Amino acid sequence: MKKSILLSSLAFLLLVGFQPASYVEATQDTIAQIPGYAKWGQLAMKRTKDKYPKAKIVYYQHLGKQEAPILTTEKFRFWLKEGDKEFGVNVTIHFYKESEAVKEVKLEEIKRKTNKRR
Repeated sequence: MKKSILLSSLAFLLLVGFQPASYVEATQDTIAQIPGYAKWGQLAMKRTKDKYPKAKIVYYQHLGKQEAPILTTEKFRFWLKEGDKEFGVNVTIHFYKESEAVKEVKLEEIKRKTNKRR
């Protein structure tokens, strides 16, 4: 009885073990889904949380990337809520193209546009 369970378990493990390609493909698919700006989005989010520690980020948007011969720029927009106050923050990250060393991170608070009827 114990031998049959052991053999069955061993057979199962061998069958499962001979499917590494599907695991590799799944991992590659997951990696392929991570956008190239994710690293910079994490930095933008960290800097935003550092500046507004009590605010909750309720919206995230990648506005785009601009490449130049030496510097690359990534732009993001966050919408934050702190108590009853809601506001946006544009984050611009300038970094050196070759080394990816950060040159500058700018945060600019933006106000929500309101429709005023007269």
